[in-house]
Amino acid sequence: MLTLASKLKRDDGGKTGRASGASDSTHRVSIRDRLLTKEVAELEAHLPSTCKASFPDEDKLHHFQLAVSPDEGYYQSGRFEFEINVPEAYNMVPPKVRCLTRIWHPNITETGEICLSLLREHSIDGTGWAPTRTLKDVVWGLNSLFTDLLNFDDPLNIDAAEHHLKDKARHEERDQDGDYDEGTQDAIGWVLQKPP
Repeated sequence: MLTLASKLKRDDGGKTGRASGASDSTHRVSIRDRLLTKEVAELEAHLPSTCKASFPDEDKLHHFQLAVSPDEGYYQSGRFEFEINVPEAYNMVPPKVRCLTRIWHPNITETGEICLSLLREHSIDGTGWAPTRTLKDVVWGLNSLFTDLLNFDDPLNIDAAEHHLKDKARHEERDQDGDYDEGTQDAIGWVLQKPP
């Protein structure tokens, strides 16, 4: 995982030995990558027990996936995958996050959009993104969407929130599996498959 960290050390060590006329452009490492090297190490040390981060390419710490498996609440026993892309302008702008698992959730649309204030560049309530935030904050925020940040009063997916308020027992039934049956749809939305 920390192959990028090794690369940064090699690049820093090699700068002093180059001729002054040599171009630095091929050896520069972005501020984002320097920040991510530190933040990923901190994230791995403090990852919630219900989360697992995976990096498809160990040299690209700016693109990774997060699996959240809640151990309490409506979504207990489900497994929900998120894709996290950290833009070049990080940490001045927030990471881009999308839910890859189709889910019936008041703060996540069926297309994967997420309503989480710390992912907003500008937020009215002052809880949006700030350069002092880190990937650890993003991961803990995503994890909390399934417990204490579950918000039925200010939903992104209005149908899911209304469905919950009308029929809590049936909403819980839908949330247990975390996997959509693509062929079944009722008046409210996609129906989750029942476990075998």
